[in-house]
Amino acid sequence: MDFSLMVRVFPFFLEAALVTVQISALALVLGLAAGSLAAAAKLSRSRILRTIGTVYVSIFRGTPCLIQLFILYFGGPQIGIHLDAFAAGVIGLGLNIGAYMAESIRGAILSVDKGQTEAARTIGFGRAQTMRKVVLPQAARLMIRPLGVNTVALVKGSALVSTISVVELTYTAQRFIGSTYKPFEIFGVAALLYMIIVYAVARVVDLLDRRYALS
Repeated sequence: MDFSLMVRVFPFFLEAALVTVQISALALVLGLAAGSLAAAAKLSRSRILRTIGTVYVSIFRGTPCLIQLFILYFGGPQIGIHLDAFAAGVIGLGLNIGAYMAESIRGAILSVDKGQTEAARTIGFGRAQTMRKVVLPQAARLMIRPLGVNTVALVKGSALVSTISVVELTYTAQRFIGSTYKPFEIFGVAALLYMIIVYAVARVVDLLDRRYALS
């Protein structure tokens, strides 16, 4: 083990880790927005909206995220969509994880006791008001763990953007291996930083879970 090499490259990996966090955070925001809309569409009374939500979820859950990234980055220019690598990575990861989040959100909403909805309607709440004041607050507690799992998967899946030349942890590791020929040490540093990021996400999820459990 060349520990001196690991120490020398560590500052470069910290910069790359910041890119990993940025792309994961932006993709998470996009994924939550897309997942919420898809969940709402699949729960809608409109057959058209339900179909749109189902098609979105089926496409992005049924095809590899890597293929989705390639279509966005390499195939986009063919139809007039020109994205830089970072933007393509954020959109690709966000839309992909959004499809999984949609099912987590929908499942949490459907898990709320129907008696709560009936009670809200009895006291005069409309459909939107019932959803906002009764169903969603209760469903939010059930969403925390599944969405936390999806976020962890997103952070680890962000390594895929290295294939379209986003300079994040995995891409940085590959570049250093090309010059040092010491994959064990280099990938060891990258793995350590991924573990730190994932641990931080897990801690936030634990704190949110305990907070909602006590409320």
